[in-house]
Amino acid sequence: MSKAAIHEVSTKFFHTGSAEEPFLLASGESLPGVTVAYETYGKLNATKSNAILLFHALSGSQHAAGTNTVVEGVGARWTEDCHHGWWDLFIGPDKALDTRRYFVICANYLGGCYGSSGPTSTDPRTGRPFGRDFPAVRTCDVVASQLALLDHLGIEKLHAVIGSSVGGLLAINLATLHPDRVKIVIPVATGCRTTVLTRLTLFEQVLAIENDPHFSGGDYAQGGPEPEYGLALARMISHKTFVHLDAIERRARQDLKQGGDTLSWYRVQHNVESYMLHQGKKFVKRFDANTYLRIADMWLRFDPLRDAGVDSYEDLFARSRAAGQHYLVFSIDSDFCFYPEEQAEMVGYLEKAGVSSMHITVHSDKGHDSFLLEPQLYTPHLAYTLEGRWEKASVDRRGPEVE
Repeated sequence: MSKAAIHEVSTKFFHTGSAEEPFLLASGESLPGVTVAYETYGKLNATKSNAILLFHALSGSQHAAGTNTVVEGVGARWTEDCHHGWWDLFIGPDKALDTRRYFVICANYLGGCYGSSGPTSTDPRTGRPFGRDFPAVRTCDVVASQLALLDHLGIEKLHAVIGSSVGGLLAINLATLHPDRVKIVIPVATGCRTTVLTRLTLFEQVLAIENDPHFSGGDYAQGGPEPEYGLALARMISHKTFVHLDAIERRARQDLKQGGDTLSWYRVQHNVESYMLHQGKKFVKRFDANTYLRIADMWLRFDPLRDAGVDSYEDLFARSRAAGQHYLVFSIDSDFCFYPEEQAEMVGYLEKAGVSSMHITVHSDKGHDSFLLEPQLYTPHLAYTLEGRWEKASVDRRGPEVE
């Protein structure tokens, strides 16, 4: 059966806080009000019980489904690569997130560059872009901004929260800081802490941007040339963890001619080099270096134990058990960004805490990007969980109540 598609959509904007009542951040700093850019798909039911909040990945946006060719205030950064919803294969009538059944919300992170308040936004106190002066943002700050959006929409409790990659960190943060606000938690290809390998990879990306001579400590926003070289290099460092190396080789062989680009001295001489350089050059057209640093810093400082004020993951997930939450955790066996061992570790903590959970390992040759490209591997499990069939299975396993 063919699946109907979501067509033209538009970004909406929610504003909260003001100069008189600033938006407080975990760092102790504040903002004179914030804007959250978001999109919705489907219809909120009368009881407002069918809402699903979707957190995007590092360089994603609020545009998860359908086609959106213009976002107010974003300008040329909203390139053609942004026009098609990043999870369009999963959202819509009869798809995994069935919009005949669910009301799906996706918002750009606080600190982002696609319409939410971030370094590219205008500081009302100066009339210029925040640039380097935009404060550090933590995952709990992003969660707080999106909970304010849910309050605005009148949604007290989510049917589910879903987060892929970095978005999964936010999903876990929301579920454990505000356990009464969500029923089902679906972390996809993510983890519950920042590993040493991830920390080193992110630090390399930070150094790539910081050492671009055009970065100017983040002051390039005041009209100077942008640190395109540093941002492109940061993207290249991260891209090799998102796409399986075999897939990079296949794409390079199919899509690009060998060689041609010349750096200061070195001449690009292999398809793989040319492919990665092409990915970096494309990325700088649609993203902002200061924004990239804010999100990398947010990831580096991710600490759900600190945010929740607990000492162990068992104590952290005890909150989920007390709220009756259910977790569906996805691993990808070829993932080089969040290795399958990280999800196994998370599931171990969930089991020790007595949280209802299901762990699915997806077998794919597409690496971390599988969650964007292969809906057939995820949809049956998403539908099973979102439709509540796990609850019936749990009752069946327990057997009938004995009086």
